Amino acid sequence: MNADGGIRPPYAEMARFLEATGQAALEQKRREAEVLFRRIGVTFAVYTEGGDPERLIPFDVIPRILSREEWERLAQGLEQRVRALNAFLADVYGPQEIIKAGRIPAELVLENEGYLPEMVDFTPPGGVYTVISGIDLVRTGPDQFYVLEDNCRTPSGVSYMLENREAMLRLFPGAFARHRIAPVSHYPEELLETLKSIAPPNCPGDPKVVVLTPGSYNSAYYEHSFLADEMGVELVEGADLFVRDKVVYMRTTAGAQRVDVIYRRIDDDFLDPEVFHPDSVLGVPGLMAAYRAGNVSLANAPGAGIADDKAVYPYVPEMVRFYLKEEPILANVPTFMCEREADRDYVLANLDKLVVKLARGSGGYGMLVGPHATEEQRADFAARIRARPGDYIAQPTLALSTVPTLCEDGVEPRHVDLRPFVLFGRTVRMVPGGLTRVALRKGSLVVNSSQGGGTKDTWVLDEAPDEGPVQSQDGRGMTQGDMTQSLGGMTQRMTGPGPAPANDTRAGEG
Repeated sequence: MNADGGIRPPYAEMARFLEATGQAALEQKRREAEVLFRRIGVTFAVYTEGGDPERLIPFDVIPRILSREEWERLAQGLEQRVRALNAFLADVYGPQEIIKAGRIPAELVLENEGYLPEMVDFTPPGGVYTVISGIDLVRTGPDQFYVLEDNCRTPSGVSYMLENREAMLRLFPGAFARHRIAPVSHYPEELLETLKSIAPPNCPGDPKVVVLTPGSYNSAYYEHSFLADEMGVELVEGADLFVRDKVVYMRTTAGAQRVDVIYRRIDDDFLDPEVFHPDSVLGVPGLMAAYRAGNVSLANAPGAGIADDKAVYPYVPEMVRFYLKEEPILANVPTFMCEREADRDYVLANLDKLVVKLARGSGGYGMLVGPHATEEQRADFAARIRARPGDYIAQPTLALSTVPTLCEDGVEPRHVDLRPFVLFGRTVRMVPGGLTRVALRKGSLVVNSSQGGGTKDTWVLDEAPDEGPVQSQDGRGMTQGDMTQSLGGMTQRMTGPGPAPANDTRAGEG
């Protein structure tokens, strides 16, 4: 809804659809979605709850909707940001001009645990460090989006974006028929082309791509197997690979097969026991030597994590200005650095108003949402901050936008964020939309799946919804809407009946 209580244009047809469908039918669709996700194995393990690999991420059947104009503005800002982050990585592992210019403190970078000396004076193939990035966005007003954090190591969630769309297509063909929705199903093709585009200099022919997973007990294992299957490449574990003469090979029933590009979903510390953790059984001995010899490419590059460190995050707008000579399109959330005495004093005095995060944390772990925390929790975090101030940052609690969400008592507003996925190879590629994460608990601002959040399908409208008569639930009155979906690289036009006229002004975007 708008500030004046009117329904925003992108949601107009959806409001009619929700009113026509009714609570009981929506609940039935929610149960069908759960059965569908269980059948195909869309799961996510939460380590704080025992790491159950069979846990489903809650899925909300009401989509989050953006207009094409809104998405285009976001896409420009996302490309700008990812290019700046990549330039920063190339600089800090090379000439370090931004440090010499005094734009970012040297100790913040060079003494950071995410900074890998092993990457100094080495340029990845194509000069690309951040091949796959997930940039978390929050909305605070009709035209105001903030970047909440950058994910440049091994960002996850894209499989849920794709499966959410597939589920919605099955469950709500009528709703799709009333909208022209930008497709997302071509993401695996875009990902494969991007990975092939960063093939190493010594690649002998068509690049051989594999996905490297820690194994089935990893929280995002479903995604690893899903993406490998969708791209038509092998899913491998460390034991499936070996290095000979600084070349990586995969063990197969037909003998050793050379590997040129590895989409790795394991952390830096476990990549190569000869360089990092010597007791790692997840990585491949000799992998870094093959990488530095130009015989294999890794996505993302080792050491890319320094770019998404939350203590480095406040300097990203300055990176845009320094490297691109442009003003940032997307704004940062104001951030307090607890290692600074003045910032620390402010944070400690205002813990009841701030969100405190581990500078090197992820997944919502090690986070305090001050307004919703107890006195005991705030006292605990105050002690942590005093003991290790450099480990923490703090941000104000923003007035995050809400979107309509199916709850026990009907359709209610819930807070959301958005994680678009940016692919960077020879060119920058994005599918319209991303993964919308929703805080299912009333009033909660924590959307992370690891903290009990859910997901939604994200629709980017290619044009305004159709007008005219529509089909009601009892079948009276019918019109043919249309939509466009990309299936296997081909564009298919589909038609179907639309929903009945209605209105729902209970909750809306932005």
